[in-house]
Amino acid sequence: MRESTMERAAVSITPQQVQQQQEFASLLAALLAAKYTEAPRAHIRTFGCQANEADSQRMAGQLQQCGFVLCDNPDDAQLILFNTCAVREHAEDRVFGNVGRLKQRRQADKHLRVGLCGCMPQQEHVAEQLKQSFPFVDLVFGTHASPRLPELLYKLYTTGRRVYDISAEQNEIVEGLPIERGSGVAAFVPIMFGCNNFCSFCVVPLVRGRERSRAPQAIVDEVRGLVAAGYREITLLGQNVNSYASEGYDFPRLLRELDAIEGDFWLRFTTSHPKDCTHELLDTMAQGKHICRHLHLPVQCGNDAILHAMNRRYTAQHYLDLAAYAREVMPDISITSDIIVGFPGESYEQFCDTLTMLREVRFASLFTFIFSPRKGTAAAELADVVPRQEKVRWFEQLTSLQDEIGAAMCQAMVDTTDCVLVEGQGKRLALAGRTAGNQIVEFNGDEALVGTFADVVIKQANGWKLEGELIP
Repeated sequence: MRESTMERAAVSITPQQVQQQQEFASLLAALLAAKYTEAPRAHIRTFGCQANEADSQRMAGQLQQCGFVLCDNPDDAQLILFNTCAVREHAEDRVFGNVGRLKQRRQADKHLRVGLCGCMPQQEHVAEQLKQSFPFVDLVFGTHASPRLPELLYKLYTTGRRVYDISAEQNEIVEGLPIERGSGVAAFVPIMFGCNNFCSFCVVPLVRGRERSRAPQAIVDEVRGLVAAGYREITLLGQNVNSYASEGYDFPRLLRELDAIEGDFWLRFTTSHPKDCTHELLDTMAQGKHICRHLHLPVQCGNDAILHAMNRRYTAQHYLDLAAYAREVMPDISITSDIIVGFPGESYEQFCDTLTMLREVRFASLFTFIFSPRKGTAAAELADVVPRQEKVRWFEQLTSLQDEIGAAMCQAMVDTTDCVLVEGQGKRLALAGRTAGNQIVEFNGDEALVGTFADVVIKQANGWKLEGELIP
């Protein structure tokens, strides 16, 4: 237990403040009922990580409180919200492109309202760009303002003027917001928000704020309620989930408390930081009855000098030791990771250390990226002399090696039996599900199995795609 992190829990937003937002929601619902002959429709498009997905579920719940009906097709909507990601430049470009395509429709449709929220507008330069270059966007708010969505919408609909709120971090945890999860199989449960690590390439601390953790009892109550409601997979979320700290609880203790809940369900968590991944955490996973033996542990790079420049605060050997211990206590564990190619100052020889890391750890899968400078981060100021074309060549080497490793690991699963959580329809076969190790398996079976656990014999591996047969 790290004493320096045990007091990170934030003060929760007061019940009076939650009640205030509910009052704004009721006022807006009455206003919309008087304005429209039928309930207006709202569409949320989410970009980025699972934390953004969880945020969108809360905003969806708030929109329903405000009198909106949710819809999947933006063409049917009177309100379109883009919940955005700022981690990569490509993600921002996609958002701007999608928003830009609404310009003519927004100008022609007096009832349409367009909003943009999340990590992108929390950056002042992006908010200013939206204000100057996208005048048809009616509502812009950042990550810290999302609990006040009913109030912001009420202002928009009563004044008819654009509403902007990119207020700075407020060290609060908001409990009691309505949630529309939209799925009866899997659920996301945020347990902490923000990040204190300040990796030199990462914008998350700038847009999500400092670390603050929910009270453990609030998390336990939410998970217990989800299990009772029939959810079969609960994923604990945090920008650095294993640095959770509140009321004397660290992350392993919280996991043990959740694992003790009775029911037929799996527990997952993401995303972790190697500096906070302890033997105690790995032992807790190994001993758990509900905890999936899948560890997403971003390494980013296999070279110590580049890891230092990234401000990652561990060495390649430390990471290798963690992976080795994880496999010692959980021989069947699936380890996945994130890797950045072409960090400023990285040489080809240093990049080759990352290839060595792949061969030694043998990741089940990777999220791989070419370095993308983010304004406001330390790495954005570093000299970057390697041409993009060369970085692409490195990237292709990396993905080719990982494809080879992943395919071999999937091939080794052939003729083994795995428990699979059935999630829905498959692309090739009738059903698709996920193993505890997070591998997707397709197989034939009745759709009534969706939302249940099924034993499946793996019969074929086409690269990383697994196909199996249901055991009756």
